[in-house]
Amino acid sequence: MPIRSLPSESAERPSKKRKLSATKGITSKTIAALESQLTSAVLPDSNSNSTTTLNPLVDLYTVALNVGISAADTLKAIWALYRVWVVVIDSGKMRGGKSEDENVQVVKAWLWERLNEYVDLLCGSLKDEEKVLRTSSLQILFSLQKHLSTSVSSKGDSQFHISHFRKIVNALVACPPSHRTTEKEKQKDGLIDADVLDLFCDKWLCVYDDVRWFFLREIGTLLSKKDQQPHPSVPTNTLSILERLAGSSSTSSFLTTTSSLEKPAKDGKEDNEGKKGQWWVEEMGKKPPKVKKGKGADLDADADDEEEDKIEKEDDEEDDWRKFFDEQNTNRESNTKKDNLGERIKGRKHTLTLHQSLHNTPSHRAAFTHAWLALLSRLSGYSSKNNDVDVEDVEDTKDLELAVRALNVMHRGVLPYLTRPVLVMDWIGACVDYGGTPGLLALNALYVLMTEYNLDYPSFYTRLYAFLDRELLHVKHRARFFRLAEVFLGSTHLPLTLLASFIKRLSILSLSAPPSAIVIVIPFVWNLVRRHPGLMGMIHREWDGQGVYEDPFLPSHPNPLLTNALSSSLFELHAHTAHYHAPVSSMAKVFEGVFTRGEYAMEDFLDHGYASLFDAEVNRKIKKEPAMNMESELEIERGLGGVALGTKKKRKREVALFGSGRGREQTEPEEKEEEGNGGAGDESIGRDIVTELWAF
Repeated sequence: MPIRSLPSESAERPSKKRKLSATKGITSKTIAALESQLTSAVLPDSNSNSTTTLNPLVDLYTVALNVGISAADTLKAIWALYRVWVVVIDSGKMRGGKSEDENVQVVKAWLWERLNEYVDLLCGSLKDEEKVLRTSSLQILFSLQKHLSTSVSSKGDSQFHISHFRKIVNALVACPPSHRTTEKEKQKDGLIDADVLDLFCDKWLCVYDDVRWFFLREIGTLLSKKDQQPHPSVPTNTLSILERLAGSSSTSSFLTTTSSLEKPAKDGKEDNEGKKGQWWVEEMGKKPPKVKKGKGADLDADADDEEEDKIEKEDDEEDDWRKFFDEQNTNRESNTKKDNLGERIKGRKHTLTLHQSLHNTPSHRAAFTHAWLALLSRLSGYSSKNNDVDVEDVEDTKDLELAVRALNVMHRGVLPYLTRPVLVMDWIGACVDYGGTPGLLALNALYVLMTEYNLDYPSFYTRLYAFLDRELLHVKHRARFFRLAEVFLGSTHLPLTLLASFIKRLSILSLSAPPSAIVIVIPFVWNLVRRHPGLMGMIHREWDGQGVYEDPFLPSHPNPLLTNALSSSLFELHAHTAHYHAPVSSMAKVFEGVFTRGEYAMEDFLDHGYASLFDAEVNRKIKKEPAMNMESELEIERGLGGVALGTKKKRKREVALFGSGRGREQTEPEEKEEEGNGGAGDESIGRDIVTELWAF
């Protein structure tokens, strides 16, 4: 039965849409009736002779787009459209063929336009104010991804619908506003909501290999386009997603060489032992065909869509970026025999098809590397203070904050999984040269590059010495710096002049540091002196006491080898023996005794702050109570047998304030009266020092 879903007039004027007769009367029954009409139009009953069409798709879409209805009715309309589109896609009515009637092609083009409108509506709903609309829209988008990919896949060729997935990626990182939001809300920042981020990462990105690979591929292509500036929120949202991926436990499993990607489970599902092989599109989990020698990959996702073919041809040209991440073997001769040419091409990842790339671990690492390099290139606006980049032209501190977030996960969640970690050495070196918090955090990544990947950084200790400024002991990342500094300065092959400069500079900085930082500096210096006995002279250096002591240390010299610190002394640490905080003063006295104590465990001191020091002081057990030099008035009265002391205390206060003459004249009658009553004399009372002091 032919489907009459597109009148001839509509083909000439597709911009005009049918309007509902009564928009205000939209109810659940209206949505259900439209859904029933569309379902019967796609799957008509064989006994029915009705001539239904797919034109109610426009009516149902108008219902979902109507901002006058409640969020619950909008949700019902969105799910009704989803069920209808699933039936349309699975029925094969959107799948093209080589020999088709022109009218059928026009109908299919019309269907694709309606589907794209619906997808755009779902993408905008990811920023809706209602949580249920946001999460439901994301679930529907990924469900449509599965159905569309299955519809374009054949028995011998598994496909992933790239054009639809590209829209999902753009919606996640660009966050277009919802059609239900007001103009004021549209002016807000386009950051991804936490519930959408959690749902996407926990349910798809960190679970399914195909979703992860295509997301990394698309986000790398989006950020690496030089001729097109991405949305301002794209780097921030991309970093939020990549942070979750870098911190996920699944990262080490799918990016290591021992991954079972190349041995997928049967039917693309996870096996009983929990091995890897989870695929959102089950067709992608099937074993791909072997690589053909000397032939490239055909990356078409939907051969029926002309626009899709054009995009895929552009992707074919851009796939050469994977050549950049192939390890180059310099031992091979340039004139290789023709017989070995096929084997060489077989090992290069840019010659694989999309299906083969999904089952290739190096291809996943290449996509991961491409995504991070593209992101870091967007975060290098501040670069270095000493470079040609003008720091004043930086857009506030947004790039700087994003760089700090990226550096927090760089050393443990990014560098171990890059194809060639030295690719990020320029960016990390720029962060170290910038100094401050980015420089402190970049030391971790720089240390990994130097120790594990043989990065040569000649001025490393000069840059490390430059971090010892007055802000170091006051920032929250000081614990990380001291952890690394203990490793950097722990080698026995370092010159004493270098080590002396570090401990002398730290001793000077400790004079203006809080107690929580001083308790880090003292054990740190102690450990260095214990490991390098040649530094003992800085502690036991004597002075004859004549004239003014001139410290030979040059604090402003940038080179730690030329500061003359070894000829100086650590009198700054001796000053802490009189510190107001008892734990600091007692710890500083360790340098006055015999050096028989072993090294301190730095982890016991790195996490101290005002709160921990206060709790330790409050909860400290007092072995001996402090002496009290005060007696209460009640105890004095009891000791005198209940004699009233009000008059006598009053006289003593007046004497202290006005002198003995005036006070004596006013209080003589009262004293005689007390003596006549047999009151005790002054000898029985004693001098009340506390009362005299309170008189002032």
